[in-house]
Amino acid sequence: MAGQGLSTDEVQGIREALAAGRKPRVVFTEAAGQMAGQLGQVVELTDPAASEEFVVVRFGRDELPFSPADVAIAPKGAGRRPAAEAKPEPEQPPAAPEPAFVLDTPRVPAPRREETKTEQPAAEPKPAKRAVKAAKPKTPPGLTVTLAYAEGEWTVAAQQGTKALARPYVVKPAEALRMVALVDVPGVQEAVEQILAAERAEAEQQAEKLRAELAEIEARLAELREAR
Repeated sequence: MAGQGLSTDEVQGIREALAAGRKPRVVFTEAAGQMAGQLGQVVELTDPAASEEFVVVRFGRDELPFSPADVAIAPKGAGRRPAAEAKPEPEQPPAAPEPAFVLDTPRVPAPRREETKTEQPAAEPKPAKRAVKAAKPKTPPGLTVTLAYAEGEWTVAAQQGTKALARPYVVKPAEALRMVALVDVPGVQEAVEQILAAERAEAEQQAEKLRAELAEIEARLAELREAR
């Protein structure tokens, strides 16, 4: 019984064999639980990105999905022993007396019936594995909300996984300060307050400059009115 699962090269080899119309034999590993040591045939490889159990194996009458760790390449000659053992038995009757031939005849299907019985109980525990798979919740992609400051503007953007939910759009400084306050991180809040204080000081300087320029224009206009 194989102790390790399929390697990347072996998965590729199975994919090529399926493309050529063959169904490679595999043996279940310890990771498959009660099915360990049993043989099956790979009938399909689904999308590995959709599920880690993308190796579809025919076992008895069922076709069930497994992960590469659950199966391994079957050793050469695996699964052919019963047929090889059954061949000498039909050849013995001509040399043996007829009663011996009659006694040997019912023994041939007997092991086959036992093999059929052992296959069916091994397939029964599989629904329990399906229940475990159904219980696994699919984790949604991560959500990232970014508040950024550059060139005198505050912007907010949102992204989930690789999908952009909201492209960067401009928000007012007061709104940026409220967002940072919700985070409750003193260092970040202090940095935002310093940026706002610097912007406020620069705006006040510009306002003083504009007021001085406006006063000069008003005085010039008064002189022009007196000259009429």
